[in-house]
Parts: sequence; structure tokens; C-alpha cells
Amino acid sequence: MARAFGEMGIRELQAGLAAKEFSASEVAKATFARIAAADETVHAFLETTEALAIDTAARIDKAIAEGRLAEMGPLAGVPVGYKDNLNLTGTHTTCASNMLRDYVSPYTATCVENTLRAGAIPIGKLNMDEFAFGGSTETSAFGPTRNPWDLERVPGGSSGGSAAAVAAGFAPVALGSDTGGSIRQPGSFCGLVAVKPTYGVVSRYGVVAFGSSLDQVGPFARSVEDAALALNAISGRDELDCTSQPCDVDFAANLAQGVRGMKIGIVPAFMEAAGLAPEVKAKVEEAASALEKMGAQLVEVELPHAQAAMSAYYVLGPCEAFSNLARFDSVRYGYCDPGHKDLGGQYEASRAAGFGAEAKRRILLGSYLLSSGVYDTYYYPAQQVRTLITGDYAAAYEKVDVILAPVAPRTAYKLGEIGDPTEMYLGDMFTISINIAGNGGLSFPVGLGADTGLPVGVQLIAPPFRDANMFRAAAALEAVYGPAPVAPDFADGKVGA
Repeated sequence: MARAFGEMGIRELQAGLAAKEFSASEVAKATFARIAAADETVHAFLETTEALAIDTAARIDKAIAEGRLAEMGPLAGVPVGYKDNLNLTGTHTTCASNMLRDYVSPYTATCVENTLRAGAIPIGKLNMDEFAFGGSTETSAFGPTRNPWDLERVPGGSSGGSAAAVAAGFAPVALGSDTGGSIRQPGSFCGLVAVKPTYGVVSRYGVVAFGSSLDQVGPFARSVEDAALALNAISGRDELDCTSQPCDVDFAANLAQGVRGMKIGIVPAFMEAAGLAPEVKAKVEEAASALEKMGAQLVEVELPHAQAAMSAYYVLGPCEAFSNLARFDSVRYGYCDPGHKDLGGQYEASRAAGFGAEAKRRILLGSYLLSSGVYDTYYYPAQQVRTLITGDYAAAYEKVDVILAPVAPRTAYKLGEIGDPTEMYLGDMFTISINIAGNGGLSFPVGLGADTGLPVGVQLIAPPFRDANMFRAAAALEAVYGPAPVAPDFADGKVGA
């Protein structure tokens, strides 16, 4: 076999299974052998699920023998990893925090369950920033994940483990969650297709919440088609999540349509933003030119209140985080510090030891912003700004079908390079407004930056529930740039050499 299973796409894997060139059990065993050989250098996984994977693979092999592969689902035989804030029965769901170090999921998140129903081979839980608070995966209580393109650099965050697992060829698909850029930014840093769907396209049931009005689950993949097929599998209405919406769209249906006649929005304020690295700006301009050459029309659009998105997000996000983390009180959930005779002392000591520095920072900020006399000064105006930003996007989409923008202002930085939380937060300057408005956003890899030689992604932003627009535009770019490769040091069997 010419290539490792983790380097194959969904169609290639399933074609091999159907032709009986290899079995699902071989795929599963080879996947764990690759992880065992190379993940010590990457640290993408917090837990692997060999027994569940082997059992799933055996059922798929039985179906193949009986001529029923098609009945097993659109992800049949495909290894899939899950960010560690997605519950899966019988596995630890730690959110990369000491607070949940020993927590074992008693149920499965709907998005995860949907992949299992679609025939996916579950391979394990992936590292992340603690409770998704961060942009580098350095806040994990279990140590940082490293970028497979350069092991001295971060993979982005908070879904850094998910991005690294796909970039290293451990799996064709992984799921992450995105509250302010936590899928798209690591997708850009690791050179992947990374999708944050419109809020409501994927159920949030069973996802440990950061910001309930902002969080959305989406896939990482190395091709637009694989990302579309994965989103097909996990999307749809869920009775257990009142914010989820019916979704009968096939996101892979229009990938060959091209962009002729499409109107692509360009936001001048994004392209002239302070801090945008020249190599990133050049790649966005290059992608815009490629789309124009393929028949798309470039249209300048304004988002007048987008500059306020960062301020609004760092009011709304910490407020929702403060509320969601209140349940971790050492009684109902979470770490319990021993030796305390009174409940108050136990509560304080348990939260002090259980939460890391960034989690504590968000809790304190959220508590302050929701306090009497402060709420009206900050929280209510932030919600007003949210309405204005949503209106700005709605007005822009009266003129264009999709917006093209940077994902992150720079390429992946070195581990430990950014110590100032405020500087870290600025890394989401181009992604946060999409979560505030609820639109879909997709990061597509457009090659390597001229200065750093590291992956650069461009962001395609779609109108609400018209996510197919961004897949269509991304597929057109893929015809120019090709699908995303496995990171060089992990390709062609080198596996971390």
C-alpha cells in the first residue's frame, strides 16, 4: 500500500474497503500503531479508544463481507478523533483541566453519536486549551500540543489537538469546537480545511460549554470534500438541543460548480488591520485573485462595527463562561480537595487547585461583569454591539455570496513566545465577529507564507445557513492549491523523523 491510512481521504479509504484491498480492522490497528509511534512528539491525544475502535471495525468488516458497506454510513471505516470537551460514553472528558481529570462520560454528545452512526472508527480524545480558554493549546493541564509542521511551534487553539492529529496524518477527520476562532485558527496554523458551521447547524448537546451562545462544533480535514462529508454526518436538528436547526443540505453537492457568477466580498478594514503580517495579507490577495480569474466578482463590503467585536466578545464570553463553570463546585462535578471540614473551604480550595490560570482569569472577569452596578455598563452594551455586528453582516450579504478574509494575523508562533493574555486574544481579531453574528466560517489552506515558510489559511464566511456557499468557494480554491498535505515530517511513512 502506497500511503498510510491516516493520509487517505474518506473516498479513498472507502474505495479500498469496498474493493477489499484492506479491512477496517487493519485501518484501526494501523492508526493506533501510527499514534503510538509519533504522538509522543506531537501530544495530540489525551486518551485513545482502542477497544471501541476495534469493535467498530469488526462490525464494519462483517458488513463488508455481507455486501452491506453502504448501509454502515457515510463515514464507514474512517478514523475520527474528538476534542476532549465532547462527551463519549466510557471515556474521560477532561476539557484538558485538572478539574475534570477523573471525570468519565456517562453519555455521548450528539455530534459524536452522529459520527458513530455514520460508521466512523472512534480513535480517541484530543488535547485542547483548558475549557477551550486559549489560542495555542498551551493552557492544557496535561501539557501543550505541538504543531506537526514545526514541533517548536503551537498548533493554535483551543482545538489544537484536533488540528494536529489531522495534520500529522493520525486521522482524516477530527472534530473541534469554535467559540471565537478555535477551529479556524488552528486550521490555519496547521494547514487544514477547518469549518465552523452556522450556529445551530450542529447540536451542542454533550459539548462542555464555554460560551453557550457562541460555541459550535465542526470538522477538521485535509480536503474540502472530506470536511463537507463530515459536516453532513454531524449536522441536523436534535431534540436535546433547542438551538439546533433542521438541516437537509448536502454540503458536498455543489463542490464542482465553480465560482463563476459568485460575488466575493472583500473587507478593506480587515486587509489594512494593524498587526496583519505581510505574508498573510499577500496570501489572501492571491486567493482573491485566483477566485476572480475563475469568474467570481470581487466586491468591497463594509462591516462598520467589526472593530468592536473583540470588546464585545471579551464581555459576552467570560460572562457565559462564568455561568457555565459554576457547576464545577467539588460537590456535583469536578475535583474535590481533601481534608476540609466545612463546605466553603472545600469549595474554595477545590476550585483554586482544579482550575488553571486562564480559567480563573475568565471566571473572575465574568463574575465582575455580571455583578450589580457593572452589568448595565458592559454586558447590555455588548449585546447591543452584537446586534449591530449581525446587522452589518446581513447588509453585506445583500451584495455578496461569501466574504473572503484572513483567518489569523500571523502564522504559528513558537511555544512560550506569547505570554501576555491580551496579545493572545488579538489572534482572534478576524474570527470573533463570525461567532458573534452566528455565521458560518471556513479556513482553507493556501500554501506557505513567504517569510516563515509556515501554513497560511484564508477565511471564507457565509451567510447564516448558507454554509454551502463557503464550501463551493473553497472547492474552487482547492482546484488551484490542491488538498492539504500531511505535514512533511509525518508524510510518506516518516512519522516524526
